[in-house]
Amino acid sequence: MALNTSTATSTSAGSLRRLPGPDVVRAIALIGVVVMNYHGYLIIRGGERSGGWANDLFDPWTGPLSSRFAATFVLVAGVGVTLLTRKAVRNGGDEITEMRWRLARRGALLYAGGLFLETIWAGTIIPFYGAMFALAALMFTLRSRWIALVGVVAVITGALLRVWEFQQLQAGESTRWVFYPDNNAPESFLLNVFVNGTHPLLPWLGFFCVGMLLGRVLNTSWWRSSALGAGTMLFSGASIVSGLASTDFQRTVLSTNPGSPGLVYVASALGTALIAFAAIDMIANRFEDQTDPLRRAGQMTLTLYLAHIFLFNFIVDWVGLVEPGGLTTSLLFSLGFWIAAIAAANTWHRRFGRGPAERIYRAIGG
Repeated sequence: MALNTSTATSTSAGSLRRLPGPDVVRAIALIGVVVMNYHGYLIIRGGERSGGWANDLFDPWTGPLSSRFAATFVLVAGVGVTLLTRKAVRNGGDEITEMRWRLARRGALLYAGGLFLETIWAGTIIPFYGAMFALAALMFTLRSRWIALVGVVAVITGALLRVWEFQQLQAGESTRWVFYPDNNAPESFLLNVFVNGTHPLLPWLGFFCVGMLLGRVLNTSWWRSSALGAGTMLFSGASIVSGLASTDFQRTVLSTNPGSPGLVYVASALGTALIAFAAIDMIANRFEDQTDPLRRAGQMTLTLYLAHIFLFNFIVDWVGLVEPGGLTTSLLFSLGFWIAAIAAANTWHRRFGRGPAERIYRAIGG
């Protein structure tokens, strides 16, 4: 998932105004996450995976859409952190200290809650989200060049780890102690977050850092064109480079598959995330009334993310109303969830404001 764990506001005209773009992007990204999750979990439970271009497109592990919605989520999370902390950075002093503690508390809550959620929904992004927020508590006051450096180091380190893994396996050496550690070992928690989880910070922290930097320029007139241009170049360049691979080593290093998260994969996923963010933000600002239902849903993504998990377990595992099937079943199931979810989120938001999970999250995390 970016879950709605931060406030997105601008200070134009001297008053606070929540920006519609990040919320709409967040809602649309979650729609994609639900589709990929439902398709993947139905396959795990015996549903059909192969057959035709559509199945290849929506394959939750190797398809071209795999992990791109999640990468956009993480990008929006970085944007949200910058918007949340902007006032504290401007005022300085005690407000910065308080903001550091707030982000640290929120990060710890998401990480602990994510570990619990992992027991019923393996592969959830929540604990990785928590780790990113905890690191953001230290990062949000850094100059832009240092945040960029942190992101670059995370991406390059993640890529080098995959190169090292390939070389070790080719030499007949085991890498299980790094990529598949004993869950009872103390170091497994650190390795799972940074190296071998479903969304490891090496390299996923790179998406988050780009989001933090993007949040710093949203008040400029040029950011959308720059994001669209950079995203197009990254995606196009990654696609071209990936197509040049001819050996096993090159196919590993130059892959755009999230299972081999090297430099080319990050460039490709970041490119689509930047394009999506800029394009959807433009539409959200130009058609505010028409996108308002998505904006309201985007402010309740933590609630909706949890709801899609519990609804799946109830309907599929407990009462068996949906049988594991192919892509059509997954798309219809996802569509049904989102029709109900957007309607429910808008009704709740108009009547009560903040979502139920968001209320608990803010009450505990600050």
